[in-house]
Amino acid sequence: MALKSIEFSVHGVVQGVGFRYFVKGIARSEGLVGWVKNSPDGHVEGMAQGDAAAIEKMKKELALGPPHARVSKFKIKSETTVERAQFSSFDIVH
Repeated sequence: MALKSIEFSVHGVVQGVGFRYFVKGIARSEGLVGWVKNSPDGHVEGMAQGDAAAIEKMKKELALGPPHARVSKFKIKSETTVERAQFSSFDIVH
């Protein structure tokens, strides 16, 4: 079964508001694998891989963010189909 893979960035008030943990929670509940991290210039970036429907749900959630975040821009840097996932879990990386 082919899987979807996305690389994303989220800008706005997204650091110091639990955004990475929000992303990790969605990914784990949807069975996605990958990573998320804070970038040095103040946005959050990451990669998620898994079922296409789960990826679509994650994209919608990323555009909204958790209650204390203020998303000003959500960008998909790349979206591809992959034969198998590169990761075995979804993690916050530094």
